[in-house]
Amino acid sequence: MDIAVDRREDGVVLAIAGRMDALTAPELEKAVRALVDDGATTVVADLSGLEYISSAGLRSILASAKMLRAGGGKLGFCGLDGMVREVFQVAGLENMFTVTATAGETFAAL
Repeated sequence: MDIAVDRREDGVVLAIAGRMDALTAPELEKAVRALVDDGATTVVADLSGLEYISSAGLRSILASAKMLRAGGGKLGFCGLDGMVREVFQVAGLENMFTVTATAGETFAAL
């Protein structure tokens, strides 16, 4: 899994690509912890490059959201497609988080 960090005026975009499974999911938590420690409060995870997400990936998303909330921050998502969108729907995450098509839309909705 690759995570690219793009700092913008309205927050931070994490572009996540590849597979988020038991081996790679902790990388998301590590990246979010570093952002929180650096003072970031608004984060959008762009999942358009994510090919696969497991239950371990879902757990890392929830843990990351909890870290951000503890620091007064927010986490939103964009670019969900295919299997990743289905997993979000089945797990009910689309109802828990702001999910839009683009990072700009997600920032505006947060």
